[in-house]
Amino acid sequence: MLREKPLLTVVVPVFNEEHCLAALAARLLALRERLSGEANVEFLFVDDGSHDGSAAALTSLAAAHPCVKLVRLSRNFGHQLAVTAGMDHAEGDWVALVDADLQDPPEAIEEMFHRAREGYDVVYGQRRSRKGETAFKRLSAAVFYRVLNSLCDVEMPADTGDFRIISRRVLDTLRLMRERHRFIRGMVPWTGFRSIAFPYDRDQRYAGSTKYPLRKMLQFALNAVLSFSAKPLAVATYFGLLAVLFGIAGALYMLYLKLFTGIPVPGVTAVLVTIVIFSGIQILLVGVVGQYVARIFEESKGRPLYVVTETRNLQP
Repeated sequence: MLREKPLLTVVVPVFNEEHCLAALAARLLALRERLSGEANVEFLFVDDGSHDGSAAALTSLAAAHPCVKLVRLSRNFGHQLAVTAGMDHAEGDWVALVDADLQDPPEAIEEMFHRAREGYDVVYGQRRSRKGETAFKRLSAAVFYRVLNSLCDVEMPADTGDFRIISRRVLDTLRLMRERHRFIRGMVPWTGFRSIAFPYDRDQRYAGSTKYPLRKMLQFALNAVLSFSAKPLAVATYFGLLAVLFGIAGALYMLYLKLFTGIPVPGVTAVLVTIVIFSGIQILLVGVVGQYVARIFEESKGRPLYVVTETRNLQP
């Protein structure tokens, strides 16, 4: 469909962010005003099963502003699937992804949009600094991206999140990718379209608490590795081979002690320790294989990625 001005859809996943929404809405509407001469801007909020006042706030916002669209999911499906729901319902020629906690400044979308129109399909936010984050989180994030790139065939930019602008053809490609265990910041570079970084300073959370405690961060990191690399399976094979070599070396050493020296062969303690160590290695390797099998099991069910219960201001 030909448009006089391009349509920019800003997708915002929301889960229990009632204290951020008023400030977020004000800043987004100001962004829309600044870009009014260059693009039509709409906002697509995805309520990911919030159980605070977010649902009521979003309903009121959609009633007051026709440019605000709302997709409500039946329960909390998780951040990546909420973003997916937003992309599936986005109608824009360009789509921006931004979280509701205001750590990624909505104002940056204006300059990112300008860069995108210079001939880039993807403009991704790359963090220069992270306010309000612990040294452990900054270090773990830095290590995570380096390890991930060493394991994957697709290079993923370091110090990035989901904050980015993508073109319509990138969006259409992502819509074809229906895997359940999603890592969108890896799926976008996988498409191979022309990309550029947009350096920015990340703010601290505006209000509320993080939705990614340590447990979820570790789970997210594991999902990223398993979604984009089969190298853990190769590592498991190498561990098995190494265990066999150690076993052969140990057996030859024991045989040497028995036949050519007077040193007594270590007894039951050494045997028990060896059994415990190698049993642990076996369980670990079976667990690695099990993670991949579990993902095959989940994908084979063919269930929808999310369930929508209500929409507001969307075209029928």
